[in-house]
Amino acid sequence: MTTYNTTGICAKEINFDLQDGIVRNVKFNGGCPGNLQAISSLLEGMPADEVVKKLKGITCGSKTTSCTDQLATALLEQMKK
Repeated sequence: MTTYNTTGICAKEINFDLQDGIVRNVKFNGGCPGNLQAISSLLEGMPADEVVKKLKGITCGSKTTSCTDQLATALLEQMKK
């Protein structure tokens, strides 16, 4: 399980597993519960590179990032390891 501490968004951290390039068990701590549970469910079992392509650069309101953008960043960091 990887824990990513976020910045600039409502969710304080994101937990996830990356198994052979596949996203598993995404959980956001904080943020909009219903939306983030739905996103987590939709992402389950997707290839990480596809998730990054879909989510990187999404913003939230006037913020320069979002929960999904932060997840994409976290996945990119983990994929480099």
